[in-house]
Amino acid sequence: MADEVQKVEGAPEAAPTPTEGQAPRRGRGGGGGRDGGRGGRDGGRGRRDDRRPRDDDGGEELIEKLVHINRVSKTVKGGKRFGFAALVVVGDGKGRAGFGHGKAREVPEAISKATAAAKKAMIRVPLRDGRTLHHDGRGHFGAGNVTLRSAPAGTGIIAGGPMRAVFESLGVADVVTKSVGTSNPYNMIRATFEALGEQTSPKSVAQRRGKKVSDLIKRGGASDRAAEAEAAAVTE
Repeated sequence: MADEVQKVEGAPEAAPTPTEGQAPRRGRGGGGGRDGGRGGRDGGRGRRDDRRPRDDDGGEELIEKLVHINRVSKTVKGGKRFGFAALVVVGDGKGRAGFGHGKAREVPEAISKATAAAKKAMIRVPLRDGRTLHHDGRGHFGAGNVTLRSAPAGTGIIAGGPMRAVFESLGVADVVTKSVGTSNPYNMIRATFEALGEQTSPKSVAQRRGKKVSDLIKRGGASDRAAEAEAAAVTE
């Protein structure tokens, strides 16, 4: 009895002391860490790591152009509170473009919001020879009216500031435009995209009508050989 310790009935057994060279056992969830036994930094809940870089563009390089930025202020009890609104146009230079609008307290955050919105709203516009529009078009939004005309090679982009940003990001090299009415960049951009959304190519029209592209070109007065050559050059 002198050297033995009697076990009291119902009392918990003492945890065995670790032997030499053996690491101490940790409790549930990796106790003993700096988070107070919650199992590491994420609490042992299997939380996803959101710090990984995400590829939202599918690896393609996009052309981003800041069209307009507006600063507004709100007077509060402590002074003035400023906010910023950004209008951004995004395109791949190969016939796809979109625009977006973002608001935030800081300029970089507003631009990033507008860029993300523009990437989600990109549309496909068919181009002739990858440089100009297939036909003329008109767009209307609010008080803005825009007219788009195809142009021969070497003409360049004849357009105002907001509309020029759209065609540069779209990949158009030759176009003539005219804006009548408002000079509000938001309405001008929306009217321009409305006109671009109505663009069609000879290939899509021929498929819709069940004809050949050369048949459509012949109706314009071209000869058979010229119609065949022009139809072969149509890619979209």
